[in-house]
Amino acid sequence: MTKGEIMTFANKIAAGAGVVGLSLFAALPAWAQEAAVAAPAADPVPDKGDTAWMMVATVLVMAMIVPGLALFYGGLVRAKNMASVLTQILAVAALAMIMWVMFGYGLAFGGDANQFISSGKYFLAGITADSNVATFTDGVVIPEFVFIAFQMTFSAITVALVLGGLVERMKFSAVMVFAIVWLTIVYYPIAHMVWYLGGDDASTGLIFGWGALDFAGGTVVHINAGVAALVGGFIIGKRTGYQKDIMAPHSLTMTLIGTGLLWVGWFGFNAGSALEANGSAGLALINTFTATAAGVLFWMLTERALGHKGSLLGACSGAIAGLVAVTPAAGNSGPFGAILLGAIAGVVCCWFVMKIKPKLGFDDSLDVFGIHGIGGLIGSVLTAVTMLPALGGPAGDDYVLGAQLGIQIKSVLVAVAWSAVGSAIAFYAAKAITGGRVSEEVEREGLDLGEHGERAYNM
Repeated sequence: MTKGEIMTFANKIAAGAGVVGLSLFAALPAWAQEAAVAAPAADPVPDKGDTAWMMVATVLVMAMIVPGLALFYGGLVRAKNMASVLTQILAVAALAMIMWVMFGYGLAFGGDANQFISSGKYFLAGITADSNVATFTDGVVIPEFVFIAFQMTFSAITVALVLGGLVERMKFSAVMVFAIVWLTIVYYPIAHMVWYLGGDDASTGLIFGWGALDFAGGTVVHINAGVAALVGGFIIGKRTGYQKDIMAPHSLTMTLIGTGLLWVGWFGFNAGSALEANGSAGLALINTFTATAAGVLFWMLTERALGHKGSLLGACSGAIAGLVAVTPAAGNSGPFGAILLGAIAGVVCCWFVMKIKPKLGFDDSLDVFGIHGIGGLIGSVLTAVTMLPALGGPAGDDYVLGAQLGIQIKSVLVAVAWSAVGSAIAFYAAKAITGGRVSEEVEREGLDLGEHGERAYNM
């Protein structure tokens, strides 16, 4: 083959290659489209900002328990019982955390079972660092371990709240038995009924399926704990010397510190319930400011109206009443709706604690029912009202106040009934196994020495 023939042959090959290349290039868009259609959608990836916020919110709720609630309750009892209160709260919180990862999360959020309980993920089976849970926005997820930890703190603080109604007389062993039974048969089912979105109507939580509004736990936490404390007070009985001996708080300074820690932690409690760092969390944040401020002022005003001086104890109690009332409405109200809730809770809770409770004669030591129970009822029912646009709520044109009000009342009645019956079972179980309360001798000496062999203060 001559040099000219070789060049001609090479030119033909190059031309052919060019035609093939152009054909391939022209086909690329079609191939790319086919590939895009055929390729599975990528799994949502947790947003680092949302994840970081939820981790912070979880830690804030933990601070509400220890030291927040421990100091708040501890300052309200007599000095001889201070260490016992701190020990009880720390111990039941620790117990609740272990129970949560063993089977509590599985019963509340583990998977579809029915409208009253979940089933699955016991001992967190199958959950890894790559497991995610969906938030309220399509396509947005957070790591499941973060969600588990956040909800774990809710279970821990709820059972700890109950103890405020039984301090200064209940055995430590009875407290622990009560916590085990109560979390299992009361808290986990109510958490499922209010917050679990199942795969179908038969497994979605009963109260959630009704369309009830409970942003951060008006029914699950506050009504639940308040009713349990009331029931426990009747079953365990009154403190020795109740309404006869002086039982004044031994340190309002500690109670104020506890109040401040609870208020700060409540930002994680309420704003964290948005499950994202978004506008809903911001709304819950400002509502947690305004409702609490209203609770403080209106409790003190009510004290004056009832013929008493405005007190630090009243201000601290009003702050908690405002926080409790806004909890179910935190993301379902504008700031002025939150002020309304805080004001109503401050007035009604103060009136109940100062006027109604003494007449009824039951011993709810630290007013768990009077503040958490009554405040939770106010917030849970009136959340239907704060949804109205006139109060800054997000209700649309199709919102029917009467219908939503009926749903809220129905959900409250179910929560009250479930908690009352389950709490009675838990307290009677604790009483049968341990005797329930300490002896009169130990009660007069103080539970610090009688139950724990130590004092909070050694002078």
